[in-house]
Amino acid sequence: MVAAFFDKGWVRFPHDPALAEWVAQALPAARASVTDPAHAQWHDCEGTWFIGVDALDNDAQGRVAGSDPLPGEAIGFATAQYGWVDLHKGQVSVIYPGYPRPRRGESEAAERYRRNRDAAHVDGLRPSGTDRRRHVDEPHAWILGIPLTEASAGAAPMVLWEGSHKIMGAAFRKALADVPPQDQGQTDVTDIYQAARREVFDTCPRIELPARPGEAYLLHRHCLHGVAPWADGASAGPDGRMIAYFRPECPGGVAEWIESP
Repeated sequence: MVAAFFDKGWVRFPHDPALAEWVAQALPAARASVTDPAHAQWHDCEGTWFIGVDALDNDAQGRVAGSDPLPGEAIGFATAQYGWVDLHKGQVSVIYPGYPRPRRGESEAAERYRRNRDAAHVDGLRPSGTDRRRHVDEPHAWILGIPLTEASAGAAPMVLWEGSHKIMGAAFRKALADVPPQDQGQTDVTDIYQAARREVFDTCPRIELPARPGEAYLLHRHCLHGVAPWADGASAGPDGRMIAYFRPECPGGVAEWIESP
């Protein structure tokens, strides 16, 4: 499994009863976050996406509403590869039928990219300014997805480009090779990022990754990924397709983030 993860850039973990119990305990808090006025700004795409950044009220070990710490093979695997990293408050990402609709302030080109390319991105490189330049703002250690609700395979699953972490990682290392560590987070990586992304689209297989509560998946931090549109005939319960995501940051900052693996 370790070799497959570093070769493909992702791994899926089978149903784990302990994780399923954690999901059952965390679900009420995740549901409450969707209607919490404190998180109202995260409703977007004309009501088809609750982005839910930092919306799950968990502690650094993943306890939610008195639950045990986040259990399971997935978090154990991540810790074995990278060491323990305290968890941030989890993202509660909810997709509803009709996604994607235009996001607030989104250009027509960005809307097309969301619809036709699954809004594919590498986490932590948020566009900024009127020219939407990108820097490594959040050097995540890894990306862990934990489904919270049942949904059919076509209900806007996670999408990834297998092997893309190798292309993207090489591009970032090249862009930042001669930059002092203290300046790496302020370095513009837009052009090399976009060129590497085009190479990924041309050479890496696109994989849809639906999963059910009790299952989980781990993505390499450089893996290009996104969200598929809600397919015709896809279904989910009234909570929508709800997934908790954890992306703790590398303790060593960008210098650690660009290291291989």
